[in-house]
Amino acid sequence: MEQIVTVGRRKRSVARVFMRAGTGTFSVNQRPLEEFFPFDLHQMKVMEPFTILEKNNGEFDIQVKVNGGGVTGQAEAIRMGLARALTQVDAENRSPLKKEGLLTRDARKVERKKYGKKKARKSSQFSKR
Repeated sequence: MEQIVTVGRRKRSVARVFMRAGTGTFSVNQRPLEEFFPFDLHQMKVMEPFTILEKNNGEFDIQVKVNGGGVTGQAEAIRMGLARALTQVDAENRSPLKKEGLLTRDARKVERKKYGKKKARKSSQFSKR
């Protein structure tokens, strides 16, 4: 198996996932997964494709380059990239991942601020007198 390269996106985050056959190393921006995502919730989000397929990541070496956005957006972008890579490894992986919604791009982004408003839609309080 040669190297598989996929991209995952969420909000402002972009994750490039490089997967090849190996011993099970997982690095995010040249740091171990546990160091980059110290919270268990984010680690669980990243590893969700393997949990759904009931596989362990011991058969793949995974390198991720992620930038932009916040921690949760980055974790979800990596999750999408991993799910896409696993569908390229085996086409049978597609249906369980699709059923869980991991292959669908979540297009929601932060709405831009408008002039005359405090935020995107929040206005100052209306005063009649």
